[in-house]
Amino acid sequence: MSKVVIDANKNWYSLDIKELFGYKDLFYTLAYRDFKVKYAQTFLGLIWAFIQPALTLLVFGMLFNKGLQVDTGDVPYLLFASCGLAAWTYFSSVMGEAGNSIIGAQNMVQKIYFPRLVIPLSKALVGLIDFGVTLLIIFALMIAYQYPPSPNIVFFPFFILAAMLSALGVGVWLSALTIRYRDFQQIVPFLIRFGMFVTPVAYPAEVVVNRLPEWATLLYYMNPIAGVIEGFRWSLLGGNPPNVYSYISFIVVILLFVSSLFYFKKVERTIADIV
Repeated sequence: MSKVVIDANKNWYSLDIKELFGYKDLFYTLAYRDFKVKYAQTFLGLIWAFIQPALTLLVFGMLFNKGLQVDTGDVPYLLFASCGLAAWTYFSSVMGEAGNSIIGAQNMVQKIYFPRLVIPLSKALVGLIDFGVTLLIIFALMIAYQYPPSPNIVFFPFFILAAMLSALGVGVWLSALTIRYRDFQQIVPFLIRFGMFVTPVAYPAEVVVNRLPEWATLLYYMNPIAGVIEGFRWSLLGGNPPNVYSYISFIVVILLFVSSLFYFKKVERTIADIV
């Protein structure tokens, strides 16, 4: 029988990845529990995962395509917007769920020991379900418009990974901050609503960037999901590759994710006393 040694003097800057892997069964259990809570005993169940993006695309089509007449080049607008919506839906869902995950699991946190980081990280797995649904919508639109996937699709797994890291980077930061500052529970929904309009989900980034001074463009691409969405579209639909500013987003993604892990580890030892 293996022993678990809890060392209160362990350095916070030691992430102890080996310990996280030791709790992989708990990781999958938490993800499965969240899936059941989200879809079990619901009238529409998984069908709702189709309805939400479909209605959002309908609104985007009327507002941005018919109303503002956003130019998406040779790509049909609904197909263009669906790629942005897939990345944004995953990002916002995981960010929101991870941000409130520790508060939601406070009873478990107070009673037993396990790496608390498992809780927000498990949200990335649950978010892949809705993400998979939006991918089905994208491929259905490709068939309907007779628009074949780009050869760049070989890079698509990289951008999925980038989306996961960006969502977890922000989500883990928020989960750690929410423990001490409960105001973030109200801030997260605002960030999600506001973020969709300052992210190239329903419009090409060039629509905004071409009208901004350089400093504002740099600030725009400090949004970690902005460059990821550009990469999503390029890998699935082709066209011009992500512009040079997109690399700012990728750098921010890495910095956010790494720093969130260290900050969470720093506050982890006091989580059970605060929640």
